[in-house]
Amino acid sequence: MSILSLRRMSLLLGLSLLAGFSRAENWPQPDWQSQPAPTSATVADLEAYAFAPRDEVQRSGVRSDALLVVRDGQIVYERYAAPTTAQTAHLTWSMAKSLLATTLGVAYGEGRFKLDAPVAKYYPAMAEHPQIKIGHLLNWASGLAWEEDYEYAPLKSSVVAMLYTRGRGDMAAFTAAHAADAAPGARFRYSSGDSNVLAAALRGMVGEQAYADYPWTALFEPLGIHSAVWERDGAGTFVGSSYAYLSARDLARVGLLMQRGGRWGERQLLSEAWVAFVSTPFAGYQPQLAKPGDAVPGGHWWLNAELPGTTRPWPDAPASTIAALGHWGQGLYVLPEDKLVVVRYADDRDASFNHNELLKRVRAAFAAEVQP
Repeated sequence: MSILSLRRMSLLLGLSLLAGFSRAENWPQPDWQSQPAPTSATVADLEAYAFAPRDEVQRSGVRSDALLVVRDGQIVYERYAAPTTAQTAHLTWSMAKSLLATTLGVAYGEGRFKLDAPVAKYYPAMAEHPQIKIGHLLNWASGLAWEEDYEYAPLKSSVVAMLYTRGRGDMAAFTAAHAADAAPGARFRYSSGDSNVLAAALRGMVGEQAYADYPWTALFEPLGIHSAVWERDGAGTFVGSSYAYLSARDLARVGLLMQRGGRWGERQLLSEAWVAFVSTPFAGYQPQLAKPGDAVPGGHWWLNAELPGTTRPWPDAPASTIAALGHWGQGLYVLPEDKLVVVRYADDRDASFNHNELLKRVRAAFAAEVQP
């Protein structure tokens, strides 16, 4: 047999083994595999926290609308509180930012933009800020003078004005009109405006014709997501900061994609470089200015990173944990070491909910059973 024939046989054998490995993994194709819900003291402890009785008149206390736990590609726990069901496309609030980053990750892999490219190259309304780059926006480090205050401080809030009053017709243009109060990349300031400028820049990256369907063709359809709804503002730009809706099972698909390093089956949907970027702490972040329990900003994802001189924000979860987080307690948590993906939809109106407490109880109930 010739050397060429041997090489061909070796290649075919390697591809066969790879295919066999992929088939051995659990993937939701077309739907999730589920294991029977376990009964144990640790699961009861988790439910006592996540679904505790609360004052519905005052809307105080922890209120979970949905809790879904996926271990190694299989659903091991799933519970909903009415009116939310497994079919409900729930408002994600700011988890939409991480969905936007994941959509951008596909575009990045297609060579449609570079992180160090000026935002104005793709969104000309940012011409007054030529030094702001795509990477700055992804790190919430544009340097724009932005106030991310919510319903408790509406008069000075940039985000309330953007979403509901004078900025709602064109949210990216409203953000671009803000003056700068810091050099791009010099400091972290959480900004829904940065996210909506990114959503507008995506149009310039992929073109007007492709833009309307791009989150679906690039991300949702390859993952088998069918429930997704993503609102657009008056200018036709996706509200990348806030207004995406998915069922808990569909959101978990995005978590599984991240848990497995951007790979979906045999397809590397997100490049390893992109996953590394969004999972890396922003270099300009100053943890001493954060509140206890605040996660570390990455690339439009939140990290449980242990930075020099600090402890992990969520000490009972691995340092490699990443999350998409949203207003009123929304959370998509990815724990690669434990092979866990956790989706929580919620309606928390006070400060009762604690990310670390939930993750501690989830891990006690499910992480110990993970096989290497």
